[in-house]
Amino acid sequence: MTRGGKCVSSEPEDVLAREMVEIALRARQNAYAPYSGFHVGAAVLADNGKIYTGCNLENASYGAAICAERTAVAKAVSDGARKIKAMAVAGDSEGPTLPCGICRQVISEFCDEDMPLYLGNREGDYRRFTIAELIPHPFVLKQEHGQK
Repeated sequence: MTRGGKCVSSEPEDVLAREMVEIALRARQNAYAPYSGFHVGAAVLADNGKIYTGCNLENASYGAAICAERTAVAKAVSDGARKIKAMAVAGDSEGPTLPCGICRQVISEFCDEDMPLYLGNREGDYRRFTIAELIPHPFVLKQEHGQK
């Protein structure tokens, strides 16, 4: 459980959350953000038990930029993972760093609706959300053979 953004319990989920937020904060240090100055890091726990990191990467052509969340998801998927079990995001904000809409859609493609998202700030304080709270009605392309 978190209280006032601080981890106050030693429950297994809280230990995982704190560890993942710290990993996201370290990944944030690698961000390339010369235009906005807003550095973001992400950590993804995949179904293969590995934690993948990502940071934001800006570009002079703003549309070519990629967020930390999508970087981490892409690294996990390119390594063979197909399911995200938990995710942490931390940025230069005072409050929780919330994923943008595109990131929310991409994340929803690879997780269950109750997947925990630990959204932190520059101090490492965080709040727990589920992906369903952030994107309650994601776009889903229904295909034949029961695939998403």
